[in-house]
Amino acid sequence: MRLEEIVEVPLLESFDLECKSRLNRENVEGWLKTIAGFSNTTGGSFFIGVEDKSHKLIGFSREQADSERNFFNNQVNEHIFPRPQSQISFLRYDANGRELFLIRVDVPESPFKPVIVKFKNVPSIYMRRDGFTNGATYEEIIEMSIKSRAAQFDVLDSEEPYNRADFSKLFEFYKLRNPQNELSDKALLSIGFFTNSRILKNGAFLFSDKYKGEKTEVQCSVFSGFNKGSERIVTINKFNGNITDSIGFMLEFAKQRMNHTLIKLADSRVEIDAYPERALFEGIINAVAHRDYFLDGTQIQLDMFKDRLEITSPGSFYQGANLGKTYDLANLISKRRNELICAVLVKCNVMEAAGTGFDKIMEDYANADETHKPFVISKSDHFTLVLPDLTFAEGVQDGSLVHIDYMPAKNASEHDEKILSFCYEKSRKAGEIAAFLSLADSSYFRKTILENLVEQKYLDKNKISGTAYYRTNREMVGRG
Repeated sequence: MRLEEIVEVPLLESFDLECKSRLNRENVEGWLKTIAGFSNTTGGSFFIGVEDKSHKLIGFSREQADSERNFFNNQVNEHIFPRPQSQISFLRYDANGRELFLIRVDVPESPFKPVIVKFKNVPSIYMRRDGFTNGATYEEIIEMSIKSRAAQFDVLDSEEPYNRADFSKLFEFYKLRNPQNELSDKALLSIGFFTNSRILKNGAFLFSDKYKGEKTEVQCSVFSGFNKGSERIVTINKFNGNITDSIGFMLEFAKQRMNHTLIKLADSRVEIDAYPERALFEGIINAVAHRDYFLDGTQIQLDMFKDRLEITSPGSFYQGANLGKTYDLANLISKRRNELICAVLVKCNVMEAAGTGFDKIMEDYANADETHKPFVISKSDHFTLVLPDLTFAEGVQDGSLVHIDYMPAKNASEHDEKILSFCYEKSRKAGEIAAFLSLADSSYFRKTILENLVEQKYLDKNKISGTAYYRTNREMVGRG
């Protein structure tokens, strides 16, 4: 029995058709590139359980088909970015009295290109040509980027119908900040929350009471010291829910765990929170509003350290420069990645149309010294807002944000990772390193700990005017 007998397809593999008898577990990239290739061109159909040349049906039992489908989904979720919006269906047929199934995957052209296969940490871009999938040329990648509609995730149609009863939490969120008004269906329709046929947009569905998916996942953690790599995790909590619940979860997590202190004035006492509530709220709203919702398997991370709080959102600043690290938050401009989500937050009065959230953060830290100034780090796949702890007198510890990756040295000490992190960006004197570690600058510290790292080439040692300076050797230690 052949594929053509149960579904209308070309007689041979073509531009938009490919068949596999089974998904190859040893060469996963070999078939993943076909899915990405379809996404980067005009789409196609991918059949599993069918011989690729003859179109002879191999088929699966019901249990095997379900297992194969799950394997397919897991590999696509892990290795293809952004995840193609594919449709998977099972085709049933009978052979020799047995019930068998084929798996059909219909892959549309992606509105967000190029679609990338990342395998063993190597990203690749593929195109579909004449029944074959090959690597894209430089010219094709440029053309893809230019011609891509670059549609935002949140304004694409979902498959979910609009039902006002499903958005009670959104209406409560709105009412808290607009007590005299009601968020009407007319107002939601005007910002594109749902279509004229009452189908929700992707971004709208993320506000639904029913939403529990990974698109809005957040992870909140508290660390005992200054970095993730070498400090004990005090607590770590994950949350999946709609956008308004995610905002509330992050805000409550930080408020319950932040430090507080009292400052004595001439005739009174003033309580200071580690993080001004408005700055904390603005940082959380900013992360939610500008998150890249195309990126599956990611989460917003709120991490609390001894000296600071970090809020990290998946996706770099949308159509903005790779800023690196900047303290100039007032002049930080980024195009909105999620117009609909931002429009809802503006309606709820938790975000301003002019985008002045960073200005409010700067106002709350206006009287802070240089070691307590908030800043942003933007990379190619994420951006992080750092709010210094106003109750920690020393301010943000220089070099504490560098997370490193290295093979432990022989006779390693418990301080090695902190030392290599502290010395990664800047040369340090032994006394500075000892003070950072809260240790005595003793001969034992220098000879046993520092010199061990120098001898094994983890640290470079140089003398300037008779004073020894230590700098991490980046050939031995990389960023984590």
